[in-house]
Amino acid sequence: MRPGAGIALGALGVLAFSMSLPATRVAVHTLDPWFVAFGRAVGAALLAWGYLRLTGAPRPTRDQWRRLSIVALGVVVGFPLFTSLALTTQTSAHGAVVVTVLPAMTAVFAVLRAGERPPPLFWIAGAAGLALVLAFLAAGGSMRGALSAADVFLLAAVVLCGLGYAEGGRLARELGGARTICWALLLSLPVTVPITAVAALVHPPQGGVATWAGFGYLTVVSMFLGFFAWYAGLARGGIAKVGQIQLVQPVLTLIWSAALLGEAVTPGALVVAGAVLACVVLIQRTRGGATPARAPGGPSSAGRPSPGGPSSAGRDGAGHAGDVRVADEVS
Repeated sequence: MRPGAGIALGALGVLAFSMSLPATRVAVHTLDPWFVAFGRAVGAALLAWGYLRLTGAPRPTRDQWRRLSIVALGVVVGFPLFTSLALTTQTSAHGAVVVTVLPAMTAVFAVLRAGERPPPLFWIAGAAGLALVLAFLAAGGSMRGALSAADVFLLAAVVLCGLGYAEGGRLARELGGARTICWALLLSLPVTVPITAVAALVHPPQGGVATWAGFGYLTVVSMFLGFFAWYAGLARGGIAKVGQIQLVQPVLTLIWSAALLGEAVTPGALVVAGAVLACVVLIQRTRGGATPARAPGGPSSAGRPSPGGPSSAGRDGAGHAGDVRVADEVS
């Protein structure tokens, strides 16, 4: 594995996700938010089914299914639903303010769920980047007014997304990034299909080219392909560490908002973006940001020979040989 593979894949995932809020804002302008949230998951699940059939992916174990349900709760159901509800009344620029705390939330769940222990410099650089982005958004006028229902929805989305990112990154060490999101999408079908059907019956979907382009982006990129790179990056580079690349996402989201929705972005955005990138670089230069990947047996199995022999025990909590997993996750 190349040293920068995790960082590069994580950055690609962030680039894909940075357009999610503007695309959601465009889609919910005419489509029912429940249809947008769950319909995109149904469409992505069809793509996931095709991918799994094409690659002949083995079925997850019972424990992996349990953990996949956490991934599904966070990134297939929670984040899409709450952001869709919030963006019916708020702008994507305002949503970027709240999403700024997502890297910190991902790092917290990386500690709680994946046992990672980032060093103090990691937290200092992450806090500096967070402060820079918040200051930029405040100066640009995105932060004003009292806490609204939309803000509560966005906060719920961030908490659930951080959980789904951390659990998915942990699980991707065993299944691979692509298979993790694919199985999570299929697992969600008993929930996403009926809700999508009811939403379509109550509010028949209709819209112009822009509406369906936004919905298509959410389905193919935000809910499917983006996770191929994102989960692969989290598994390779450490969930907390790679997760901090998301500090760049709010600035990118504002740029997309300006390009797609006509929202103004101040000239200072480039200066702040450069400063945030410097914080991200500092974070990536920290050491000890993640514990070594380990097999599902957990700490109790560390150092104990596995049935496959000592050469395989504890070496690859990623679950597959590196070259095979690379082909799986970025194909």
